[in-house]
Amino acid sequence: MSSENAYLVGLRLSGRKVVVVGGGTVAQRRLPLLIANGADVHVIARSATPAVEALAQEKPGITLHLRDYRAGDLDGAWYAIAATDDPEVNAAIVAEADERHIFCVRADIAREGSAVTPATFDRAGLSVGVLAGGDHRRSAAIRSAIHEALQSGLLTEESTGDEPAAGVALVGGGPGDPELITVRGRRLLARADVVVADRLAPQDLLAELGPHVEVIDAAKIPYGRAMAQDAINQVLIDRARAGKFVVRLKGGDPFVFARGYEEVLACAEAGVPVTVVPGVTSAIAVPALAGVPVTHRGMTHEFVVVSGHVAPGHPESLVNWDALAAMTGTIVLLMAVERIELFAKVLREGGRPADTPVLVVQHGTTMAQRTLRATLGDAPERIREEGIRPPAIIVIGPVATFAG
Repeated sequence: MSSENAYLVGLRLSGRKVVVVGGGTVAQRRLPLLIANGADVHVIARSATPAVEALAQEKPGITLHLRDYRAGDLDGAWYAIAATDDPEVNAAIVAEADERHIFCVRADIAREGSAVTPATFDRAGLSVGVLAGGDHRRSAAIRSAIHEALQSGLLTEESTGDEPAAGVALVGGGPGDPELITVRGRRLLARADVVVADRLAPQDLLAELGPHVEVIDAAKIPYGRAMAQDAINQVLIDRARAGKFVVRLKGGDPFVFARGYEEVLACAEAGVPVTVVPGVTSAIAVPALAGVPVTHRGMTHEFVVVSGHVAPGHPESLVNWDALAAMTGTIVLLMAVERIELFAKVLREGGRPADTPVLVVQHGTTMAQRTLRATLGDAPERIREEGIRPPAIIVIGPVATFAG
């Protein structure tokens, strides 16, 4: 059989026996999709990778037999994969499959099998497979290009029952880099009729929208006598009631100091359906991409994300600054540049040493990113000297020593 003239077909394997011979990386890649499709999977291998063993222990529908392949192992199978590191064993598996009229993939020499595995992906009930005459790198590259085009909206599809057809989608856009939005967030953004965007939402994503999409800058909504948030809520409700699919695009995660749940409540009270798409929060992503993990084994077992929009001692402050000062883990301050003197002072007075490492990242994950290394004692002065302005993330704790 030649892979150059393979006939692309979808197999319904739910409840049907599938035999995978080999417990290495090939099996490790193939098993999750077989299990997800409901196959009765039998893995036969001399040894298995830890990931394959974990799948066998944790997932229903998979049985692991730690032994050599034997003639007759394909009895009752509908589909087989020969994925051992022994060409003679793989050839024997293919021969048995041919004799029993069972389609079989041979992982080491694809053209010798009776079936070829395409490069695939699944998306909202859509399955896409690509074959490229046995050139696996080419098929994988084309598969990835199609996937990316669907995510970005370059290719469009009819909506399915798995996605909202109307109402509001509250989407976290991530910390700034347009590639850090979630797959679902980007997909819903590509389907939007109206986008209401925050100042910190990734602006490059807005540039990708078609000319038919109404883009509303939330900062420029006329407030009149209403509170700013009330006015934003009303815009979301009004556009959704007009039959538009509205995406409320926020920076980071919509529920991390972004008032997202206020918008959910307002829409729910107005009878407007809301879909929430979590986002990558800058509190973790920005330090990570600057070389700092917020936790590290043997160094810190805790991290706290704190809003700096209210000063310590302010009547509206809900932060126990004495407790923060007493902890030894990581403190991530958001919206804190303007009051950094006050925060540094209260932490030092509460017991945090002046030489505690500090990392400041301005415009994190973007081309304009700037980083500053300091200590709790000199951070306020250094921030003013360097002209650091919002948006910036301030990381306080031993992990800040990892910053490059």
